[in-house]
Amino acid sequence: MLNVVAIMGRLVADPELRTTPQGTNVCSFRIACDRNFVRQGEQRQADFIDIVAWRSQAEFVSKYFQKGSLIAIEGSLQTRQYQDKNGNNRTAVEVVANNISFAGPKSSNQGGGANYQNSAPAYQNAAPARPAAVEAAP
Repeated sequence: MLNVVAIMGRLVADPELRTTPQGTNVCSFRIACDRNFVRQGEQRQADFIDIVAWRSQAEFVSKYFQKGSLIAIEGSLQTRQYQDKNGNNRTAVEVVANNISFAGPKSSNQGGGANYQNSAPAYQNAAPARPAAVEAAP
């Protein structure tokens, strides 16, 4: 089975970094994503998607992203059951991030066009510079 999600949006609040009792970093945040269609006579609607990043990705998100940041995420969709504070059974649907990257211009406290992939160093695939024009000898 295939479970792959690619999504881009803006953080609606600052990310929340926590540490589990076992010492694992986890960061939760929500992004707003515009829908692909607009009904006639209406404004474009947005969906609000919960995202979870683990370990060093969690640290990356909490350090370089804040409310309003444009972020691109590749991951998988996950559902989980829990009980709310009133004892009601609930279901959470969230994206577990595998790859996270900046999707917008660098702001004053962002590191720039880096991206972060799970358990791998951050690389940016850039095209090589265009060689200077060379004039042919007569």
